[in-house]
Amino acid sequence: MRFHFALALQALWTAVCQAAMQHYPAAWGHYDVCKSQVYTDEGLTWDYMACQPEATDMTKFLKVTLDPPNITCGDPPETYCALENPYMCNNECDASTDELAHPPHLMFDIEGRNPTTFWQSTSWKKYPKALLVNLTLSWNKTIELTDDIVLTFESGRPEQMVLEKSLDYGRTWQPYQFYATDCLDAFTMEPKTVQDLTQHTLLDIICTEDYSRGYVWKNDKTVRFEIKDRFALFAGPRLHNMASLYGQLDTTKNLRDFFTITDLRIRLLRPATGATMVDETNLSRYFYAISDIKVQGRCKCNLHAISCVYDKDKLGCECEHNTTGPDCGRCKRNYQGRAWSAGSYLPIPKGTANICIPNNIGPVIRPNVSSLGVANRKEAPQVALSTAPSVHVANSKRARVCDNELLRCQNGGVCVNNVRCNCPATYSGLLCEKSRCSSELGGCRGPDSGQAPLTPPSAFRLLLLLLLGSVLLGEAAML
Repeated sequence: MRFHFALALQALWTAVCQAAMQHYPAAWGHYDVCKSQVYTDEGLTWDYMACQPEATDMTKFLKVTLDPPNITCGDPPETYCALENPYMCNNECDASTDELAHPPHLMFDIEGRNPTTFWQSTSWKKYPKALLVNLTLSWNKTIELTDDIVLTFESGRPEQMVLEKSLDYGRTWQPYQFYATDCLDAFTMEPKTVQDLTQHTLLDIICTEDYSRGYVWKNDKTVRFEIKDRFALFAGPRLHNMASLYGQLDTTKNLRDFFTITDLRIRLLRPATGATMVDETNLSRYFYAISDIKVQGRCKCNLHAISCVYDKDKLGCECEHNTTGPDCGRCKRNYQGRAWSAGSYLPIPKGTANICIPNNIGPVIRPNVSSLGVANRKEAPQVALSTAPSVHVANSKRARVCDNELLRCQNGGVCVNNVRCNCPATYSGLLCEKSRCSSELGGCRGPDSGQAPLTPPSAFRLLLLLLLGSVLLGEAAML
């Protein structure tokens, strides 16, 4: 009997744990709900939350340009040699023949075709003049990177290369990372890897020698810019603590900007040679060829949209929260009652919507919100977790903070002169709406969690008690 009782308890506990684990990531991991209807004392109303589009393959929406524009092989036709076999020179590139052409769009087509499709440059016929190519990927939209940038080369990987980013649609550029077989010789930089970075040096620009081996080995075709390894510095090695990362992104503008781009530029500076010396008698061996570029990310919508549409060759956020613009970067007309602010990941798990409100509303109490892009606000300190009041307070239409008749103070707070709530020791916030530990470093689950404690909903607890009761009654009846 007791054995069956123990098995029942174990099965019930397993179900509880699995339900909690399945529910929790959906609640905060993607911020995939902008608003929901809730019942209040005033009736059915909207509850607004921070939200963002789902991450996707951003290469479907880009425009690629090459500099110089005539750098693609095939006009005029030419033959080239395989790098690993300098005597095999029967490969042909001819722009006028589809089967022999290697235009830029083949860097973004479906992978897995046989033979492999790829873009290819002209060969290094003008040696010793450098073979320089700039590949620029433009979105005409601000996007946020969510995964590694991966380039797959069908030639040898370049011996010297720079990955650059722009945040202003290509007007200015800054390096993301340098790549070389010899960083000191190429860029006068000490070689490093992403594993050498820490939370304090994550924004450092490094030169790496990990991706510049010249020969084409089966598993050595890719060049990476490691986004996830940088996320892991805050979220843990398996990205199990994304709440901590979101807290950092919410309060540190430089960190947000680091993962945000409008354009990428790949500067190819020196092709693979496979040797210490260039063979000047066989320059057809040296060229660039790229079969695939992966850029995973999402539209930047300032946490005011759940979807981003591609219309007339242009990306744009479908803005919520009374915001508008390609990035939801301003209030709609007649909705400037409170200055525009980006949404906030904090407090986790639902964030703060920071919606725009109508102009005809009277004076509004402006909450102390650590959010993205608040005008004229200094950058918040690192890991400064949320001081944001609830969304109901942020979107309040009354000038008075509290009201004795309406009992607006929460969790046992007492309204003092309709000006402030006097909160119990365990609660804080404008209306005593927050557990006090949520404002401390690391929240309620320890110094590194960055998230509030996970508790199952009350209905779930009630169901658990009922099931346990049924099991105990059955045990007693059988005895």
